[in-house]
Amino acid sequence: MAGELKRTMLYEWHSSHGGRMVPFAGWEMPVQYPTAPLLEHETTRTVAGLFDIDHMGQMEVRGPDAEAFVNYMVTYDVAKMKLFDAHYAILCYEDGTCVDDVFVYKLPDKTADEYRPYFFIAINASNREKDVNWVKSHAAKFNVEVTDISDMTYMLAFQGPKAVEIMNRLTNEDLALVPRFTAVLDTIFDDVRVLLGRTGYTGEDGFELFFPAEHALKVWEGLLKEGEAEGVKPIGLAARDSLRFEACMPLYGHEINAGITPVEAGLNFALSLDKEFIGRNALLKQKLEKNGRASVGFELIDRGVAREGYTVLMNGEVVGKVTSGMFSPTTKKYIGMALVSRNAAALGTEIEIVIREKTVKAKVIKKPFYVPAYRR
Repeated sequence: MAGELKRTMLYEWHSSHGGRMVPFAGWEMPVQYPTAPLLEHETTRTVAGLFDIDHMGQMEVRGPDAEAFVNYMVTYDVAKMKLFDAHYAILCYEDGTCVDDVFVYKLPDKTADEYRPYFFIAINASNREKDVNWVKSHAAKFNVEVTDISDMTYMLAFQGPKAVEIMNRLTNEDLALVPRFTAVLDTIFDDVRVLLGRTGYTGEDGFELFFPAEHALKVWEGLLKEGEAEGVKPIGLAARDSLRFEACMPLYGHEINAGITPVEAGLNFALSLDKEFIGRNALLKQKLEKNGRASVGFELIDRGVAREGYTVLMNGEVVGKVTSGMFSPTTKKYIGMALVSRNAAALGTEIEIVIREKTVKAKVIKKPFYVPAYRR
């Protein structure tokens, strides 16, 4: 049936454990559990939370030209990555705007006759078909094979200050020695081979897990049981959004999209402008000319909640739009992110947000809004 929502293999578990299921990116996903989003947010910030994120997609790029091809497709220089490194990157159109943001893992290709890496790429749920088709459409000039492995791969996230300690009880590797933004292959629960990426979307330490889909329930329930004494809980989409928001991590369709460039979004750490990739010249021009807009954080001075799409003013003139905004559970402030003209981007700049036809005072503040203890 056209428009029918997809369900992850844990749908029945979520439903039977009080998960409130809502449509999201073509999937029916748990937005919260009976504990409520604010408590789920706090659990992740203080202990660890477990997230079903199998609505996201994954693809592999293998072949003799895999490194050259991926380097041409994404903004970050994957030639600089070592085996088992992981890095955030952008797929761009020729004009520098965003096809999607992705996470790239560089792994050893043991199916090859000689040493060469292959690339495992995590992609957003709403963009799965678009991303795979975009990458495949450029593959003809390279000796590579691009494969969508989303249906056979399950993806969970385990995030929080105690995530490493708890996960370490299940692995052979000492995960405390695995650096941030790298990955390790290990076996958990006797027979589940898992790629553990020390990455995530909450600002906290922890892992994103990739493993064969048939083990979804075993791994999910096993992790909840292992962390039960510490207070580990399942976490829904509402808390996932507030967590990523406090850490100022971009959400496709909000901070980045097909009309926003990574330069405007402030994602310079994901750009290697000294190598060729699709959209590179447009981004280099924007950076050199210092034109376009800028992504800023802001705090409301007056009462109100700034939502996506609300107009931003400076001295009565329209200078931009809010991309994300809400009450921050950790900072206890009403804050947001906005894409504004560069003349409104300096820290301390006084701006106004139009909330339900009322003008509310705000000021530009430093991002991110929250920095976890391990980074302070």
